[in-house]
Amino acid sequence: MHIKKHRFHVALLLVASSLAVASASGGDNDRSPASRAVERLDARLDKIVSPDAVLEKLAKGYHWAEGPVWIKQSPDAGHLLFTDIPDNSVLKWKDGEGIQLYLKPSGYTGKVSRGGLMGANGLTVDAAGRLVLCQHGDRRIVRQEPDGRWTTLAERYEGKRLNSPNDAVFKSNGDMYFTDPTYGFLKGLSDPAREMDYCGVFRLSAADGKLMLLTKELTLPNGIAFSPDEQTLYVAQSDPKKAVWYAFPVKSDGTLGPKHLLADATHWTAQPRGNPDGLKVDRHGNLFATGSGGVNVISPDGVLLGRIHTEKTAANCAFGGDGSTLYITASDSLYRIHTKTRGAGF
Repeated sequence: MHIKKHRFHVALLLVASSLAVASASGGDNDRSPASRAVERLDARLDKIVSPDAVLEKLAKGYHWAEGPVWIKQSPDAGHLLFTDIPDNSVLKWKDGEGIQLYLKPSGYTGKVSRGGLMGANGLTVDAAGRLVLCQHGDRRIVRQEPDGRWTTLAERYEGKRLNSPNDAVFKSNGDMYFTDPTYGFLKGLSDPAREMDYCGVFRLSAADGKLMLLTKELTLPNGIAFSPDEQTLYVAQSDPKKAVWYAFPVKSDGTLGPKHLLADATHWTAQPRGNPDGLKVDRHGNLFATGSGGVNVISPDGVLLGRIHTEKTAANCAFGGDGSTLYITASDSLYRIHTKTRGAGF
């Protein structure tokens, strides 16, 4: 695959050390009092999250917080990055330092002013610790190089521009899997700028750089994660008409077998609004899946074990620290809660 590189304005690069976010409540001194948030639906939850665990609000004041990722392979290791999609920015949180602006623009570099969900959404890191951004506005996935440049990893499939890459995950062999719904368009599914008539799940091969469509069965694929043994790929579908989590068997060649329904949230009407969104997996294969009620803890066999309730709609989550702390982005806020488990990869 032909790799393109984009050099963006130096004045806007990597300003984490000098610019504080303009949120009125972004610092460590503004943390909200801890509150109990764990709902136990199955006894197995007790080994995963303590019933006495508290949800701590670390910062607030964002337009729509998303895409948290823990950075552990850098000279400044030990911090969290997350996105504010409408603000077209990436924020950095570090214990004892609070919130700082890390990157702006993050997902839209066009010269024509626009609104909507234009910034980066999901964030991840590759094996070398380089940040990878799913860019809504620019409709591509890019990697941030050590010198700050962006390398375009995926932008077109069969000559057509992607919709708006949403979330991505790396397999241990370096292959990248990602979802491509339409949330970056101002008019969503009906936007005339669309070049594809479907929302796909794709794989970018590390071996030859080729982009492959794995499935276009899902209406609005969103969060994505592997089981610890990489034999299963989980994909959230954020369609309110069929709000579900699917499990796909991963074949030896990296393609996917027929999906099966893992859990269905379509009729969880007793819970606050929130469709399946970002998700992560712990080292035992349990899913921490944002959606109705907050973060739903789902066993590998599809049983809802319990919930971590958030005040507002939960969008995504990520394990950080030593792997036992779960960071949650929910609407305008960033939270954390300590668990008894650890995220896969820690």
